[in-house]
Amino acid sequence: MRYDLVIFDNDGVLVDSEPISNTILAGYLTELGYPTSYEDSIRDYMGSAMHRIHELVLERTGRRLPEDFDEVFHGRVFAAFERELQPVPGVTEMLEKLAADGVPYCVASSGSHERIRVGHRKTGLDRWFAARCVFSSQDVGRGKPAPDLFLHAAREMGVAPERCAVIEDSPLGVQAAVAAGMDVYGFTAMTPAAKLVEPGATRLFAHMAELPELLQ
Repeated sequence: MRYDLVIFDNDGVLVDSEPISNTILAGYLTELGYPTSYEDSIRDYMGSAMHRIHELVLERTGRRLPEDFDEVFHGRVFAAFERELQPVPGVTEMLEKLAADGVPYCVASSGSHERIRVGHRKTGLDRWFAARCVFSSQDVGRGKPAPDLFLHAAREMGVAPERCAVIEDSPLGVQAAVAAGMDVYGFTAMTPAAKLVEPGATRLFAHMAELPELLQ
């Protein structure tokens, strides 16, 4: 094994949540008077922490989102998760393989701890991730594309950044991992390969079954 730690993004990598959450986000922003398509949401917000949504809307319109924006948005997302959320195809088998091979891994997600917990419980992935190996942008001052979250995860897991591999599906996440000095494996199931290569993905793969061998 060439790495001492594998760090997974969560949304779109472990749980198939990006189509759900970005559909809801685009609809809610449009409802509030900020016309946003699903494609706009994917382009501007996929892989980012909530503060980025507030910052971009303020920067572009000069107006602030409502104080209860996060609460309302998450309420809608969690309700949809309970109805629709599924694990990314092949994730369970991939995690079984990593665990059998004794490969240390963790989650470092732009989503809140509650969002991660809700998604993992609904999809059955909670059995693979004890609380000690789940990290959120809530734990650091700046979310992706800043490297803070990945550096925090590596530090808490006791591994040097250069000994980490990050599994990401968003350009912002790839930027963050590169800035942290880590190798990045870009997951192209939902994101065009070119959008992950440009910010510096080390390798690309399209199905989770490919990952264990790539990491060797």
